[in-house]
Amino acid sequence: MKRLLTVCGLAAVAACLGAAQAASGQASAPPKAPTAGTDPGLFHPETLTAKAPQDYKVKLTTTKGVVVIDVHRIWAPQGADRFYNLVKHHYYDGASFFRVLKGFVVQFGINGDPKVNAAWQRANIKDDTVTNHNVRGTLTYAMAGPGTRTTQIFINLGNNSRLDSMGFAPFGEVVEGMDVVEKLYADYGEGAPSGNGPDQGKLQAQGKAYLDKSFPKLDSIVTAVVMSTEGEAAAPAKAPAKAPAKNPGL
Repeated sequence: MKRLLTVCGLAAVAACLGAAQAASGQASAPPKAPTAGTDPGLFHPETLTAKAPQDYKVKLTTTKGVVVIDVHRIWAPQGADRFYNLVKHHYYDGASFFRVLKGFVVQFGINGDPKVNAAWQRANIKDDTVTNHNVRGTLTYAMAGPGTRTTQIFINLGNNSRLDSMGFAPFGEVVEGMDVVEKLYADYGEGAPSGNGPDQGKLQAQGKAYLDKSFPKLDSIVTAVVMSTEGEAAAPAKAPAKAPAKNPGL
């Protein structure tokens, strides 16, 4: 499901979001067995529902350097819980920053494995009430209307508080490495079909192979880990012993 936050006039933002989602919202075949090295939990979104701590830090080691994020559950509990589960199960490891628009947003959150993308495409979470502004450094889920948040996230590069009234609810903020975020490769520009950058539908369907072939200069997340209170990476989450019956829903 394509989720796009585009640089267009305020009155047209909602229309842009809807058009973007339609491009990749087609039904997908059921996910196949996990590939080697993929956390099995990522093929069963319905099992990854742990409640996050009220406040926690996530360390993104990227191809440009380290970024540390403070997540505040009180800001947006649904979003904070989803991010916590995805990071603990290594969803963002290897994910590219596929949409970097200077002064606006850096967007990421499509997995490099098409089978993982298929599993999460309709794993929507409920909307959170907007309690904080979309200002520089805050993290917010991309969406294409009410009830459509899944895994894609953007970091605000400027004051985008006009998005507050559209339901974009920040759940965290960059507290270290904003200079790293500003250095992420941006020259591909806006994504297709509005620009010459990556097509989210193709990225969902083809995974990292699509970016490696057509957009090799993109930066990416090497690892994403939840940090302990002492600032060290917490132990990785264990895979579920047995997945319950499939019950898609976000």
